[in-house]
Amino acid sequence: MQTLAHWDGGPGPWILLFPLIWAAVTVGAVTVLRRTVRSGRGAPWHAARSTRPAGDSPVAVLGRRFASGEIDEDEYWRRLSVLEEQFGRTGRSDAV
Repeated sequence: MQTLAHWDGGPGPWILLFPLIWAAVTVGAVTVLRRTVRSGRGAPWHAARSTRPAGDSPVAVLGRRFASGEIDEDEYWRRLSVLEEQFGRTGRSDAV
């Protein structure tokens, strides 16, 4: 009985099939692992995640925007009054 590795004409070009299969398996495994590891960091194939934590109140977000200089003082007080009308004073995290 002849085995394929000891064929009369040598192993032949089919022997390249095994390294190609192993290369495909390795590339597939690396791809799956990279996608799994990146999934917690907002990978491109996941929906965009909000940068705002879920527990932030609108007043806290407004205060952060004012502190960072995105809005001026007049706009801050205008929006704060609207939020207080809508949510009442209980929505203020910096009640004095």
